[in-house]
Amino acid sequence: MIRMREQHINQIRGLGEREYPYECCGLLLGHFEDDGLKSLVELFPISNAREEEARRRRFLIEPTELLRGERHAREQQLDVIGFYHSHPEDSGVPSQYDLDHAWPVYSYVIVSVHSGKAVNLFSWEMQEDRSRFNPEEVVKEN
Repeated sequence: MIRMREQHINQIRGLGEREYPYECCGLLLGHFEDDGLKSLVELFPISNAREEEARRRRFLIEPTELLRGERHAREQQLDVIGFYHSHPEDSGVPSQYDLDHAWPVYSYVIVSVHSGKAVNLFSWEMQEDRSRFNPEEVVKEN
């Protein structure tokens, strides 16, 4: 489970709409709780480093940007608890590419954007054996 404030959900939706028709991406910063729950505290937007045409279907976080986000998280006494990105003109379901490049334990929030409008947002967690994603419950807070 991941706990998210409504403002974070709206922020991810807005970032997906702003970057449309390209994929947006960034880090989810927060805490891993003792009961397995993840609590989102802050988003860390990152520029999609893919070449222009590829940004419509893929995102790339440069290693230096990931390190910058991890450093910011440490400074704020937070953990990287996952990643978010958008799927322009596609569902909020992870692709095979997403599966191939994901890591267990983290949350993967995907916002689906159609015709420039965010239509849904889902969170996913990779199964420990890396064979598939499982839906992750989003607990919304005000």
